[in-house]
Amino acid sequence: MNIREFDYYLPQELIAQFPSERRDESRLLCIDRSSKTIRHGCFKTVIDELNAGDALVLNDTKVRPVRLIGRIGTRQVDVLLVERLAKNSYLVKAKPGAKFKPGTEVVFSPSRITARCVEDDAARRKGMKLLEFQMEEDIETLLDSVGLMPLPPYIKRAVKESDAARYQTVYAKNSGAIAAPTAGLHFTQEILDSLWQKGVALIYLTLHIGLGTFTPVRAENIKEHKMHAESCELPQDAAREIERIRRSGGRICAVGTTVCRVLESCAYIENSELRFKHGKGTTDIFIYPGYEFKAVDMLLTNFHLPKTTLLMLVYAFAGREIAREAYAEAVKEKYRFFSYGDCMLIA
Repeated sequence: MNIREFDYYLPQELIAQFPSERRDESRLLCIDRSSKTIRHGCFKTVIDELNAGDALVLNDTKVRPVRLIGRIGTRQVDVLLVERLAKNSYLVKAKPGAKFKPGTEVVFSPSRITARCVEDDAARRKGMKLLEFQMEEDIETLLDSVGLMPLPPYIKRAVKESDAARYQTVYAKNSGAIAAPTAGLHFTQEILDSLWQKGVALIYLTLHIGLGTFTPVRAENIKEHKMHAESCELPQDAAREIERIRRSGGRICAVGTTVCRVLESCAYIENSELRFKHGKGTTDIFIYPGYEFKAVDMLLTNFHLPKTTLLMLVYAFAGREIAREAYAEAVKEKYRFFSYGDCMLIA
């Protein structure tokens, strides 16, 4: 399967640089897989798309403010804390990378926290740097006051104070992500309450989104791509509730590709019944066209970058032809794309 099948044309002006004024005012493109039709609406109408007895499964990961702005000499530098190795020791994505030579000191303003760049072969092989913060206090305790939200690289503006709230779902609880589960950004507490009152079960799991979510597939044949692993947890009560709803004939709606990947990773068939492994673990499941879904009946998701594993999952779930048509339609109708953009519901 060639990577070129997952490319599409996107005018740069359609990449959303800011969220909509209200979370639930985003546009919603609906794909009906059985009739192969496309409808246009507003996100608020998602309430009408779900029935009593269905389940909405959401990712309650919380984005950490892990972006730091500092200086090496007079040059401003940008650091993203990717992986904690020990107290005050981190693998980081650093820009511009050439400035981060072993022994170099980085000063982070306005707090005057300093860190030293350390020689590390493993970090270099991963395209990262190793930073050690020069302080007794744990930098983790200071991130809420000195760190910034790690907005994706296609958002070409400075981080604003409002991003601390808007680049976070209203139900975010378990800290650990360096990117938001963007399909969930459209929900308000009022919409969640309305769904609950309608009889839709609200079920939560956790997948901490890592740097790999932005990694394009570089292999010509996508089957040669090595998927990144991310830590996740499906609580036992959530697993049993999803099983109960499926037995009762309800549909499982995954809010985002992260939820879809956790559910499909945990699902298995036992005595002709759908069951789920519960607990903590990691998933590196790679879903692309040809995959047979076991657990997910509906998928709510944002519009994704070309040539990414996220787009491949959407093509697998919707079907390649209708997915391509939907993306072309979204471009034509000037939908807003990516993290702060609009969304689609595939049923």
